[in-house]
Amino acid sequence: MAFDAAAFDALTVEELRARGGIKWTREGPDSFGAFVAEMDTGTAPEVRAALHAAVAADGFGYLPPGPAAAMAEACAAWQRDRFGWAVAPADVLPVPDVLRGLEIVLAHRTAPGRPVILPTPAYMPFLDLPGLCGREIIDVPATRLDGRPVLDLDGIDAAFRAGGELLVLTNPHNPLGRVFTADELRAVCAVVDRHGGRVFADEIHAPLTYPGHEHVPYAALSPTAAGHAVTGTSASKAWNLPGLACGQLILSNDADRAAFAALPTAATHGTSPLGALAAAAAYAHGGPWLDGVLAYLDGNRQALAQLLAEHLPDARFDLPEGTYLAWLDLRALGLGDHPAGVLQERTGVALVDGPLCGAPGRGHARLNFATPRPILAEMVRRLGDAVRPRPPSAR
Repeated sequence: MAFDAAAFDALTVEELRARGGIKWTREGPDSFGAFVAEMDTGTAPEVRAALHAAVAADGFGYLPPGPAAAMAEACAAWQRDRFGWAVAPADVLPVPDVLRGLEIVLAHRTAPGRPVILPTPAYMPFLDLPGLCGREIIDVPATRLDGRPVLDLDGIDAAFRAGGELLVLTNPHNPLGRVFTADELRAVCAVVDRHGGRVFADEIHAPLTYPGHEHVPYAALSPTAAGHAVTGTSASKAWNLPGLACGQLILSNDADRAAFAALPTAATHGTSPLGALAAAAAYAHGGPWLDGVLAYLDGNRQALAQLLAEHLPDARFDLPEGTYLAWLDLRALGLGDHPAGVLQERTGVALVDGPLCGAPGRGHARLNFATPRPILAEMVRRLGDAVRPRPPSAR
């Protein structure tokens, strides 16, 4: 079923708050939610119908084989049909989420104590999880080339030489919004292969790319890439299902297949049966709805560029190539290293504070634009009013 853009635009802030989700309630009753990576779109009707049927059937037990197999088959078909990646359903393993997938890979498919290589800025929990697993992080700040952020290949090379073993590669990138090209990924693969390293390919935002940009699964690049990669993905971002606890690890080499087959059930336990059924419905039947959402989000990213030019002209902004997250460089506004806190205090608009994404995030903030366009416009207007010099009579 198609996404109803007109009905979405008619949603009010009060209705979004009444839903009770974290995005619109955690920061207080008067806040505007633009931080956590959830969309305000709801989910596809086909997903909702699958969940209603499961609830009616009291499907609340541990994950049974049927929903797990349906999820794996639908995910494999999605990878094939959308990205041209031939994945066997048997290589799609259920995990509670991508973050738990990384934890499993660190615990069971890397050498104890070896550092994790993390390009920054990064998804916030990726900065915390390695330490919880007894690992140090070698962070590699992104650089800029031809007017856009890129991975620092020399920095990644140096990180492997310094003892790093696993590179966490997020594509499409959160928070930078980049969709890395096949040539960029091949260059990464060459560095990893030169050092005998590994890659955890976080592709949770893979379905969310905009015209002119194409997601290339890292493990689909070549036998070399497949040989050292484990891929983490989920339907949670594209179909707005993060609370249903279902992600997928996709294996692409025999060594990982053997290792995961030997793990006890407790190692990967915890995927929700409702999440598996929702993911299966999303991958198998949710494509038309997602296409409508993507068209709407494309309009929102273009609108955001115009709104920022009008209300925050000193903010630096790279038009996202994928995701629904905008990385705002606010250093020219004089708000200090932690601009999100300052802006929230002045406006009620809750953003992710850039330093939470790593040291390169100082003076930056992440804004979630997956919200009705009138609300997005109000958010940016408030941000602009908060930094616009006031005339002496108004002080």
